[in-house]
Amino acid sequence: MNADTSPAPLWLRILQFPLIRLVLLGVPLFLCLGMSNNFLDQNKASPIMATIAAAGMIALAMWVYVGFARHIERRQPSDLALDPGLRELGLGLLLGSGLYTAGVLVLMVLGYARIDGMNSVSLMAPAIAMALSSGFLEELLFRGALFRIVEEWLGSWASVVISSVVFGFVHLANPSATMTGAIFISIEAGLLLAATYMLTRRLWLGIGFHISWNYTQSAVFGGIVSGGVFEPGLLKTVITGPELITGGSFGLEASLIPCLLATSTGVWLAVRAVRAGHVVLPFWSQKSAPLPQIA
Repeated sequence: MNADTSPAPLWLRILQFPLIRLVLLGVPLFLCLGMSNNFLDQNKASPIMATIAAAGMIALAMWVYVGFARHIERRQPSDLALDPGLRELGLGLLLGSGLYTAGVLVLMVLGYARIDGMNSVSLMAPAIAMALSSGFLEELLFRGALFRIVEEWLGSWASVVISSVVFGFVHLANPSATMTGAIFISIEAGLLLAATYMLTRRLWLGIGFHISWNYTQSAVFGGIVSGGVFEPGLLKTVITGPELITGGSFGLEASLIPCLLATSTGVWLAVRAVRAGHVVLPFWSQKSAPLPQIA
């Protein structure tokens, strides 16, 4: 963490304790996510209003995150730096859509999926707000707050496990959630998204991946996103077969094929982070190994 080295008063040192920071930052970000979801539910019939509402909550959450970094953590929020963050955002968008599409193509080759035609392009609009909201707000909460703060305290690997389990199991609140889906998301998305932060020390790669994965799943292929409610997309995708292959009511995130693709990518990113020396040791070992600093 790019911390201010000047002596901090006692009250600030108390607020900077990891568990307290996690609550102080995590609660408002969680509220932003909850309010955004409520706005999306209330404006399902108006994609423009839903997108405006999502953008407003994203702006508020970014303001909270940046302000907390500067005034409580006494650091520059380099994990939201636009250079080279915007390039990483673009790479994440390509990676997310590419991986999901690859999963569908594999299922088609194996005979478990087919495309029965196309719907109106207008059906792609409602998913924009959902993808932006989940991509930005969930990454700020689960990687920017939970993963980063736990990592500074307990190290990278403990943080990968903790943040992945929490991220996966909060999806049990979705209307068509399954335990298998929660476990699969913990493994595939939890590892991959944590690894994007470990490698780049920024949030943009994970934000891009999260946005495009959800958007491609819903708006392009008409898939159920993480046990949510089915919404038709551009393509009339029909997936049949065993639940381990189709994902059942949870959607393809609970399918073995996308899980293997996403998990393999997460392992690859984590290996790159290790080779780059970006792994953080637990606090009791950090005197001889300071936190990675990325320009």
